[in-house]
Amino acid sequence: MKVTVVQLSNDQAQLEKEMRLLSEHVQSEKSEFVLLPEMTFAPWLANTKNADAGKWQTAMQLHAQWIEQLASLNMPPLVSTRPTVNGAGSRRNQAYLWDREQGAQAIHEKYYLPNEEGYWEASWYDMGDPHFDTARLGEVRIGVQICTEMWFFEHAREFAQKQVDLLCVPRVTPHGSVDKWLAGGQAAAVVSGAYHLSSNMYLPTSSEAADIGGLSWIVSPEGDILASTDPDQPFVTIDIDLAASAQAKHNYPRYVKT
Repeated sequence: MKVTVVQLSNDQAQLEKEMRLLSEHVQSEKSEFVLLPEMTFAPWLANTKNADAGKWQTAMQLHAQWIEQLASLNMPPLVSTRPTVNGAGSRRNQAYLWDREQGAQAIHEKYYLPNEEGYWEASWYDMGDPHFDTARLGEVRIGVQICTEMWFFEHAREFAQKQVDLLCVPRVTPHGSVDKWLAGGQAAAVVSGAYHLSSNMYLPTSSEAADIGGLSWIVSPEGDILASTDPDQPFVTIDIDLAASAQAKHNYPRYVKT
């Protein structure tokens, strides 16, 4: 299965250019699945502490507009997250699986919310339900942990028990911690016995808009780094063997009973 991870600009003008380039990339590489970053299609709202309902609505509209364009961009099935408001008026960060036939289908709402400088997420929106459901893409089982959720490894273990093939972590994380995040992704791959995919947004260190550091990756079920992005190579696509993920569930440490 050919899978793609990306680092995309959080600058809206640059993002539009990069989405066109990504469209060309996935068609050229014949990608079968793309992981986009967390809340890809709007400026990073949680950079400021004071929540603004109007800005949240604008971000929802931007995401809806871009999701409508995915088919015309010839995108393969993909996972990302978007801002939503539920029937009770609660703002949420919702992971979704999109494909041309079904559109965007909800998978999971972010449950673990940071609240610190540049990442005031608990100030902006509410916790989702504490459920980590899987999605299906044909025969492929997909699990999602949104950014901070990656560090709660009990759910990676849960995904191993659910026989997940791809563990996807869309995220927005700062420059100073990208190496720590990659190490965490390698550990989560080993715990889950799944291919670990993570895509991050990006702004250069000179940007005053937000501290968002890029570095996206594909890691094997045994924790080996198979591919990663950088500012010069913002998209990477590789062919993975899903049989390796299935076999990994029977190997150490996944087989150990709890």
